Amino acid sequence: MKIAVDFDGTIVEHAYPKIGKERPFAIETLKSLAGEGIKLILWTAREGELLEEAVEYCRKRGLEFYAVNSSTPEEDLFHDRNRTSKVLADIYIDDRNLGGIPDWGEIYEMVMGARTHVKRKRPWWKRIFRR
Repeated sequence: MKIAVDFDGTIVEHAYPKIGKERPFAIETLKSLAGEGIKLILWTAREGELLEEAVEYCRKRGLEFYAVNSSTPEEDLFHDRNRTSKVLADIYIDDRNLGGIPDWGEIYEMVMGARTHVKRKRPWWKRIFRR
């Protein structure tokens, strides 16, 4: 399973171009998900030095990403003009979601539930409506 996660407003509070205060339990939750074998992709509008600062911020807290602004570590979205900038993931975590971003405890529960769903290949609507 791959999860694309935004940085500003999701891992940290909005303070762009600076790095905002860490959202409670964001790093810990993401590290737990990575520990479960989930591939995390940092998917952010940050580029250049600002992107490097965000990656380093997470790295210093023990959070490493499978890929950054790309679907795989080998992919280079910025130099391949035939590619879209959207990364391929199973789940996207972003503060701009409809209804905003839930707290990280809820996110963990949703992701782990979705992971179970993916393993069983059971339609999401059957899980919700208990069919």
